[in-house]
Amino acid sequence: MGIILWIIFGAIAGWIASVIMKTDSNQGTMMDIFMGVVGAVVGGFLMGLVGQSGITGFNLYSLFVAVIGAVVVIYFGRMIRQNR
Repeated sequence: MGIILWIIFGAIAGWIASVIMKTDSNQGTMMDIFMGVVGAVVGGFLMGLVGQSGITGFNLYSLFVAVIGAVVVIYFGRMIRQNR
């Protein structure tokens, strides 16, 4: 799959996660893309820990995994910022 599609996929996943975590107004498009891409990696890792497959392509399951991972990344980011 082309890199452009993965960036779009990451942007969608990051945006959904930011809406869920109510950080949509605090972060911009670039941060949404970053959170989505990092979230896909984290989500794939977490799903591997529970015995499920990670990102399997450009589909709804992979979007769900990426959103879960991005929510986890945003949550831990909040914890780190609050401890400073």
